[in-house]
Amino acid sequence: MRRATGDPVKVLLHRHRELCERAVDPLEIAAGLEACGVTDRAVARYRHRDVFSLAEELYARVPRDLSCTPDGARRPGGDRATGSEPDADLAPVPGPACAPPHAGGTAWHAGGTACGAGRGSLRRRGGRALAALLPAAVCAAALAVHARATGPLLIAVTAAGAAGLAAALVLAVRSGPLRAPRRAPLTTWAATLLLVLYAAYGDGLLDQLVGTGPVEPPPPATAPLLGLAAAVAPAALCARLFAVRARRRLAVSRALDDFTAGVRPLLLAVVALQLVALTGLLAAARLVPGTRPGALAPAVALGALLFLARLLAVYGFPRAGSIALGGAAAAQALACLSLLAGRLPGCDAAAVPVRRAVESWGAAAVPGAVCTAAALVLLGYACAVLARASAHARR
Repeated sequence: MRRATGDPVKVLLHRHRELCERAVDPLEIAAGLEACGVTDRAVARYRHRDVFSLAEELYARVPRDLSCTPDGARRPGGDRATGSEPDADLAPVPGPACAPPHAGGTAWHAGGTACGAGRGSLRRRGGRALAALLPAAVCAAALAVHARATGPLLIAVTAAGAAGLAAALVLAVRSGPLRAPRRAPLTTWAATLLLVLYAAYGDGLLDQLVGTGPVEPPPPATAPLLGLAAAVAPAALCARLFAVRARRRLAVSRALDDFTAGVRPLLLAVVALQLVALTGLLAAARLVPGTRPGALAPAVALGALLFLARLLAVYGFPRAGSIALGGAAAAQALACLSLLAGRLPGCDAAAVPVRRAVESWGAAAVPGAVCTAAALVLLGYACAVLARASAHARR
């Protein structure tokens, strides 16, 4: 039966027609409505108790590309969820019938297709797993050669190892659960590079600046590099776990507040799981022969910061991570520059805060405090934006 012209749901349907036609399930419509400002407290005007029930009605009433029945005929859009017919003035234009199933040897054809799809899925999963493990393998190989190289060969090995590790990291984050919808800007990559370089050379350089001054490049702390590279694999697993659990929570939630209340603890649990794995890998990397140990706490804070920044980029919020990474890199660079500036006549006061921090708590206090503060700010932002249903609409 057609609804009255003053039907508020039909008005909403016209307003968000593209969203409703493109959606593959009511959950996506609910997430889109939430992103447009339609909350559980604002749906009373549409005679519904929450956004999810309103999305179900919109999904049932909207005309969209019609699915195929087993015999190749088209099934009306109104038969999908509730059996109701779509509004007449929104009815779709009839199209050609779907192609019928394969006529001869149907069972064999379907079985072969399923087996082929299964093999393809296994190959894709295997490729993603290898991509996640590749940074650790490349870093371990580069460090093994680096420990035995001397002279000009050492410089060549360092450059080749850095280039190989960068390529492996790019491959790892552009496939699987860590793949973002948009490529990260160059500023994000530059900030990440500076943070990783500081993790390797920063503490030694800071000690030299506090003392007599830089004489030669300090030996790199290679254990944090190996631990951070190995942490890419558990980061991918944690991102996958969060995506699956959040989508499942979205399917069973009946209100946006209910979904938010369930996803925030899930996010905190996933971050804690990644921190446990990261800490274990960093501690194990210190035991690998040929590696030079570094401070554990700053490396854990840096790993948490990198994980949160990538997780936000995966869900379409790359700007926050880029700002946090850039701010942390700038703060660490500023700490070193302040010590250099303090050596200039009349500029002694510029080096006092950093000098006192290093003399009281050690050089690791500077990157530890900077990365921890940035990670905590990013975690608070992630708890706000990743608890929205709209963030998981396309996951």
